[in-house]
Amino acid sequence: MHLALLLFQSQPDPEQAMKLMAMILPLMGIIILVVIAILMFPCWMICKKAGLSPWLALLCIVPSFGLIILLYILAFVDWKVKPVTAAQMGYPFPPPPQG
Repeated sequence: MHLALLLFQSQPDPEQAMKLMAMILPLMGIIILVVIAILMFPCWMICKKAGLSPWLALLCIVPSFGLIILLYILAFVDWKVKPVTAAQMGYPFPPPPQG
């Protein structure tokens, strides 16, 4: 409601604008932290499953370039995981013969 009143005035009151900004800035900080957490958690899990240090997920804090750098690291580094066999996947039938 304060924003609507502020926008409809031809000469906005600087005191009202400052109050509005004081309300919006903490909310924006919380939103930014939530977005970073939403991006960082899957990157943390991917790095851990790839056999890399999960701390690489902290690159998500750097806007845009950090995530791009992390994607390039994940794309071109040798992953330290073993392939899953059919027995480990829990198939009820044996794998087809190779050959």
